[in-house]
Amino acid sequence: MTVTRGFVICCLWLVPQFVQAGDWPQILGPQRNGIAEGEKLASTWPATGPRTVWEQSVGNGLAGVAVAGGTVYAFDRVGGQERLSAFDALTGKPRWKPATWQSSYRDTIAGDDGPRCIPVVKGDRVYAYGAAGTLACINTKDGRIVWSRDLVTDYQADLGYFGAGSTPLVEGPTVIVNVGGQKSQAGVVGLAAETGKELWKSVPDTASYSSPVAVTVDGTRHVLCITRLKLVSLDPSNGKVRFEFPFGQRGPTVNGANPVVVKDHVFATASYGIGSTFAKISKDHADAKWEGDEILSSQYTTSVLHGAYLYGIDGRQDQGVASLKCFDPVTRKTAWTADGFGMATLILADNKLVCMKTDGTLTLVAASPKAYEELATAKLFNATCRGLPALSNGLLYVRDTQTLKCFDLRPSK
Repeated sequence: MTVTRGFVICCLWLVPQFVQAGDWPQILGPQRNGIAEGEKLASTWPATGPRTVWEQSVGNGLAGVAVAGGTVYAFDRVGGQERLSAFDALTGKPRWKPATWQSSYRDTIAGDDGPRCIPVVKGDRVYAYGAAGTLACINTKDGRIVWSRDLVTDYQADLGYFGAGSTPLVEGPTVIVNVGGQKSQAGVVGLAAETGKELWKSVPDTASYSSPVAVTVDGTRHVLCITRLKLVSLDPSNGKVRFEFPFGQRGPTVNGANPVVVKDHVFATASYGIGSTFAKISKDHADAKWEGDEILSSQYTTSVLHGAYLYGIDGRQDQGVASLKCFDPVTRKTAWTADGFGMATLILADNKLVCMKTDGTLTLVAASPKAYEELATAKLFNATCRGLPALSNGLLYVRDTQTLKCFDLRPSK
């Protein structure tokens, strides 16, 4: 029996995780790096902005959407319930009755008690991790809840400043969650994707708002996870720590941006005096090439890589000061800086940066180290936009505090 189960798990690990062209099935896209491969975008818009294709009212929440197989998955809260809804990607029409469960989370800082994490779609399952720490697995065909777990209670986790907010990673047969169960030696846990049963637990640290990413370097698979006070590499099959190094500070600080892989290096950034670290990674070791806050200190925006250059937001939303920067992480040279740009989340597509600002403005910027070149800009919302946008087949999906909208960014035919 043991041999059979081991053989099945091994086979699952060897099956490629195919993603339909144009899908945006999780936070920051197919590879969690903010890059939309194969997209074609218009280089300018009418004065009124890109065309609105459809819109839907949404409840509380800071979570952006996932898009897979022609379906948009939205995660929000209405009253005392979190809910996962499914809409047709082209029309906005509901696919099925939303899946719901109770949430007791009460926010005292951000002014929003809804979920923070973007849904994650794998095959015929979608995984939604709520602000109070409930992880639910839902069938994509009919909205049926397959299983759910209260991870904050199960692992004695600390909800931090803003509730649970690190989007889980589905890696092979395992759902990997930055839970923050420091007391139970379960800062990061691996759960069986089919059942929710614990497979392993690792890292005695509290959670961050950064989401784990997976990468293969020199034949070794790493799950890179930024917790409250460190960056760790885990073996996804068993949770064993391959390497770790300090990242973060005690006190009123937050690690929010995802780690960014630059070939065989990893880039991590945070604000609050933490700054950035650029480290070379190997099978069981990380060597920091530089550290400091003089280049980039991003409060929560994940930088995107294009060629040899990273594009990122330097600054903090709560202080009202943020710039867009283009820099070479190897040489540490800044190519250009757009001061006063504002806090934004970034998507790279068609050699362009799609920048969704928190003030509701969408700006299109040329992804070039030569100079800052603004291609188009439009005010899409009058309310705050903190949820990460999704780009799928030329359509941009983004929400503010009350409405989810779909915009057409495709070139004119």
